[in-house]
Amino acid sequence: MSLSKSEEQVMEIIWNLENAFMKEIMEQFEPPLPSNSTVLTLLKRMQEKGFVGYKMLGNSRQYYPLIDKEAYFGKQVNSMIKDFFGNSPLQFASFFTKSSDLNEEQLQELKRMIDSEIEKKKS
Repeated sequence: MSLSKSEEQVMEIIWNLENAFMKEIMEQFEPPLPSNSTVLTLLKRMQEKGFVGYKMLGNSRQYYPLIDKEAYFGKQVNSMIKDFFGNSPLQFASFFTKSSDLNEEQLQELKRMIDSEIEKKKS
């Protein structure tokens, strides 16, 4: 299951804060601010999807993530690779390196990362 763009925005706030009350979530939005009821609706949907939990502290709910950010985006990328690149990470990497505006330094860093992963696989 995935999040809508609006839900992802709220989830990003919760990942960054780790534990957040509604007031703290609202303080993180840039103008124009969504209404409290809109954010509450998003949080309710996110709870139903299993992305966010909460604990009651007095009369307030403190929200926390139920899924790791890296795990969520890893699933999203894998889904994109499956849907748009014939389930081929190699085709995705080729497309990414050719179509993005990476400069030489960034490509060298990417190469170092790949070389590091190759070394890990050898071990």
